[in-house]
Amino acid sequence: MHLRGPEEQIDHSVEAAERFVEVAAGRGLDEICFTEHVYYFEQTRQLWDQRYMLDRCIHDLDRYVGAVTEAKERELPVKLGLEVDYVAGRERELADLLAPYPWDYLLGSVHYVDGFPVDQEPGLVEQLGPHEAWRRYFVWLRNAARSGLFDSLSHPDLVKHHGPRPDTEAVLLLHEETADAIEAAGVCIEVSSAGLHKPVGELYPDPPLLEACQARGVPITLASDAHAPQNVGRDLDHVVGLARAAGYETVTVFDRRQRRQEPLG
Repeated sequence: MHLRGPEEQIDHSVEAAERFVEVAAGRGLDEICFTEHVYYFEQTRQLWDQRYMLDRCIHDLDRYVGAVTEAKERELPVKLGLEVDYVAGRERELADLLAPYPWDYLLGSVHYVDGFPVDQEPGLVEQLGPHEAWRRYFVWLRNAARSGLFDSLSHPDLVKHHGPRPDTEAVLLLHEETADAIEAAGVCIEVSSAGLHKPVGELYPDPPLLEACQARGVPITLASDAHAPQNVGRDLDHVVGLARAAGYETVTVFDRRQRRQEPLG
């Protein structure tokens, strides 16, 4: 979840968390995790070189952490997380920034590669063409897995968000190489319904990538990537169906970055 108020406006408050919890309870969800984007917080300014990233860094990370922590103290079924963009060369700075906080789990994501946006148009695919864009994206994703910073990789094939793809053989090779790297790193992979509401109109990740991860014993987390309360758990049945079709029977649950397996859906 991304902790927001009406019309996806930033609202890092306990009251906003309560609205998400109310919807989650009505949809039979046992717990949810808030994973706001790291680049919204003023404490992360040193990580970014691009003006468009710096312009977003206006919110207080301590306020966000405090709101979710207070919700937990009120015994609301929430976890504290963060969706963290991987920035090549800034791993140590990122680790130092994250260290003081009591995270339950951290999502690693790749939204920008060499300064090009992955899920915006025009972006990475338009600038480099599908073959080079996909190759470079998955290099960054594998490096994110190897960094040791993250517990799970969110929307792991985000590069398919829009635009053309490489040929099938090239994509399958990228999937296999990436599944190998994720297995070696010991991180989870996220199965998300968010792509159903993007230009691609598909779940993340593609079935062959998820199947390659399952064959290697890579655990999964589940996501609706809700940016508003009404979208909590949206299309979760499709997510569970994809996971089951790939051979998964459990989902990973985190508490202070320690994970355990629970029955799937």
